Amino acid sequence: MRRFVLKPILGLVLAACLSAGVAQAAEAPFIGTWKLDPVRSRLPDAMKVQRRGDATYAFDFGGGLETVVVNGRDQKGVDGTLLSVRPVATDTWIVERKQGGRLLLRATWKLSKDGRRLTDYFRQFGSDGATQGTDYVYQRTDGGTGFAGDWRSIKETMKSPTLLQVKPFQGDGLSFISLTSHVTRNVKFDGADYPDEGQNARPGASSSVRRVDQRTLAITGKYAGKVTFTEDVGLSPDLKTLTLTQHIPGHDRPNVLVFRRT
Repeated sequence: MRRFVLKPILGLVLAACLSAGVAQAAEAPFIGTWKLDPVRSRLPDAMKVQRRGDATYAFDFGGGLETVVVNGRDQKGVDGTLLSVRPVATDTWIVERKQGGRLLLRATWKLSKDGRRLTDYFRQFGSDGATQGTDYVYQRTDGGTGFAGDWRSIKETMKSPTLLQVKPFQGDGLSFISLTSHVTRNVKFDGADYPDEGQNARPGASSSVRRVDQRTLAITGKYAGKVTFTEDVGLSPDLKTLTLTQHIPGHDRPNVLVFRRT
């Protein structure tokens, strides 16, 4: 599950969508304030949960296998984090990830009576105290039982207002400022990689961009020099809608974020 490996619910997606840039006069259509349309947007996800015996489970959220005992205690996770899974009832688990003593995310999982669907009330917490939330509904794709199984999302409901502001940058670039995740990207249309900036920016993350035409951009995002996503950014003919279609390696369904000009 991308969200559980610090990509976030919207963390990586928003960082990616803030990477666009064009040159000189072609900047104008992108400049302004944009608000996410959650009804038209999609953040498809998938995860695997394997039972290893008694209360021990292996979780694959997309960032590598993590094996923990489901007892509510903090245990070693990926990227130097601590992962805990607490059983509240036979049909309810609470999943938390921490780092450096700070709670990064909390997800409440609810299993349907027939065991075929799982609802995930996911909340991610920024260092500034801001909360982003998405409610996911997953469907089982194998013959597992209980929480163990292969899960694929069939519905995602974004609960947090998401705003994006675009401003000119040094004459031949753009500043894309996330008013939600507090990540700023200053990008010029020169093919170079530019590092992320801002309170919640991930150190080592950067993006480059090329222009396909005056209303379409192609973006490549990197972390520590490795490609983490490619993205198509397109403006509607009336310049009132901004659509970002993001492809992440290893995932067969793209993220689609639709913004409306405010």
